[in-house]
Amino acid sequence: MKTYLVTGGFGFIGSNFIRHILNMRKNAAVINADKLTYAANPKNLPDYPEDYKFYKIDIADKLELAKIFNENRIDFVVNFAAESHVDRSIAAPGIFVKTNVEGTLNLLELSMKHNVEKFLQISTDEAYGSLGAAGKFSEETPLSPRSPYSASKASADMLAMSFFHTYGMPVLISRCSNNYGPYQFPEKLIPLAIINALNNKDIPLYGDGRNIRDWIYVDDHVDAICLVLEKGKTGEVYNIGGNSEAENADIIKFILDKLNKPSSLIKYVKDRPGHDRRYAMDFSKITSETGFMPAYGIEKGIEKTIDWYIKNENWWKEILSGNYKEYYKEMYENR
Repeated sequence: MKTYLVTGGFGFIGSNFIRHILNMRKNAAVINADKLTYAANPKNLPDYPEDYKFYKIDIADKLELAKIFNENRIDFVVNFAAESHVDRSIAAPGIFVKTNVEGTLNLLELSMKHNVEKFLQISTDEAYGSLGAAGKFSEETPLSPRSPYSASKASADMLAMSFFHTYGMPVLISRCSNNYGPYQFPEKLIPLAIINALNNKDIPLYGDGRNIRDWIYVDDHVDAICLVLEKGKTGEVYNIGGNSEAENADIIKFILDKLNKPSSLIKYVKDRPGHDRRYAMDFSKITSETGFMPAYGIEKGIEKTIDWYIKNENWWKEILSGNYKEYYKEMYENR
């Protein structure tokens, strides 16, 4: 029996990863450590009666976090826990440093003390900064973060890699492009566009809408994470991409077309400060070493995502009817 400590397991990607491990892997147990912040939702995961534990813990609280390691034998640590919304990092960068940097340090120290088999730091392509019209990020691209969020993730990555070089700790880092799919919190571009379109509400679009991202369906990301854990070399960074570059405006227009909604719902708003123009990932390294290739192109993935949000409206309606209502009103409706 191998035990995975998954931090941030009630979040979007973390919950998809936990479902995969418990449904697809034999002799695997999961410990979910989550602070239950605004973007975490216990309804993202079913109630697993066996081989699953949950701890309500802030990874920035080392004393509380240590209880997990003292009470359980941990084989793998997969650190999804992070404050992740760029707009929020601009408004309040301190919490991003506390969770994303200090929390990661706590996990690294405890993992080293308890001799975990592998530590996987889940990072982001945003740590590389912004690209021009051509080229792609490789694992050798210098880190050049441009927002408090991406700076905190780059800092955590550097800490993690320092534990490999200094202490010989079995650390790996994955940097992924923009995720989308089931259970994504509605503040992100694709679920926000789907939900607002379904409700005939304006869809906010920053600047000229021509910022380009490489999109990856969350199931593909989960598959890649598993391959990194199984076949990746410690002390290495692995880029994960979806091979699906698209402008933000085109993503929204595709969603509107699929839902038979007018493009007049698009509302251009003042651009985000320091808004990176383009991301694109060279993920040939993970392909050559593990065989990873994304199974979903952008159109197929968005169609599946739209279908999920239509069939699970109770999930997102409950979120929007709660404490997030005023946040959305302030951030989007009044711009």
